[in-house]
This record gives sequence, structure tokens and C-alpha cells, in this order.
Amino acid sequence: MKVIALLSGGKDSFLSAYIAMQQGLDIIKAVIVRPKEYSYMFHFPNVDMAGSVADLLGLDYVYVLEDEFRDRIFQFVREGARAIISGAIASEFQKTRLERIATEASIISYSPLWRIDQHRVIREILDAGIRAMIVSVSADGFTDRDLGMEIDESYAEHLVSLERRYGINITGEGGEYETFVFGFGKRQLRVNGHKVWKGSGGYFIIDSIY
Repeated sequence: MKVIALLSGGKDSFLSAYIAMQQGLDIIKAVIVRPKEYSYMFHFPNVDMAGSVADLLGLDYVYVLEDEFRDRIFQFVREGARAIISGAIASEFQKTRLERIATEASIISYSPLWRIDQHRVIREILDAGIRAMIVSVSADGFTDRDLGMEIDESYAEHLVSLERRYGINITGEGGEYETFVFGFGKRQLRVNGHKVWKGSGGYFIIDSIY
């Protein structure tokens, strides 16, 4: 079945696209949405670099403005897409909006990670060889030292400690942090960037990838 996959550049959408490919779905296009800053729906930090993340999966990709998202979904349906893949884990807002658009377009909205235990999601990311770094933090317990850190075994333990102390979503599903995938298997992107801290949160801005 031909499908499209939302790909933000972050770990959850990447893992969901990878799972869909393993299940035999034919991803005809990775859709990267350029949102407004602080969008409740779409990933913001470093979205302009997400095409390099699609390359890690060998996917063709297209950039779409958030305001044009619904109309572009209908265009992909006319081109043969029969489902849309997303990385939603616990966000009812995101999942409901996607399901509404999918229903209008008479296609399936498929979220492979929906309601899966968040500790298991982190484990699957590590086991799959997906290398992701922290590019945004906005919750108690995080500092500028977290920006640019890779989610490896050690950092996963750090997230567990923050979950216990501050009650964060360990996957960042509540907006506590966001990620950028820079490696998958033997493929790796070399990332240069800088940190920007504002008040109680901040970004790791990627300046170049090579």
C-alpha cells in the first residue's frame, strides 16, 4: 500500500516511518511540514534540515507549509497515497486532527507508536540504531547542558531520573524536549550548531550538516 509519512526530523516520526517500512508499506513521500514557531501540531526546531533525515531512510521528501498541509494531503491522495503515517504517541490533539483530515480524504491515519509505553519507545529507538540529539528543551529539570546531547543508554537513564523527579514524559511527548535524528545504522550526519537559551528553555540550532 502506498503511504505518505510525516517526518519532522525527530526520533518519533523517524521510528514510525521505519516501522511502516518494516511492515511493507510503500512510503512514496516523506512530508516535512514547515510550521509556525511554537506550533502545537508540528515539530519546529531545525525543520529546514529534516530533508537530510529523510535521506537516512532513503526517502523522497517534500516541504509543506502548515497552512497548506490539508490541501497537500488531498494532492498526495490523488497521486495514490492511501494512508498517512505519524509519530504520535500520546497527543490527542495531534492524532485527532490527523484522523479528521484522513477521514475527509478517505485514507487511513496510522500511528505505529500510539499509546505504546514510552519507556519501550526509547528502547526501540536505541535498539534500532537510531541516533537522536536534543535540540529543544522547555521543562523543569533541563538545562543548557542538555542541548546537543545524544539520547544514548546513559542519557536515557537521565531521562528516567527526570521523569521520576519532575513527572516529564520520557519521550518528550508533552513538549518537554524535541530531537533531531543524526544517525541510523552505519549512516551518520555530521552536525555543527550553537545553543540559544531563552528564559527557562532553549534550542540547539543546527548551522550545517555534512
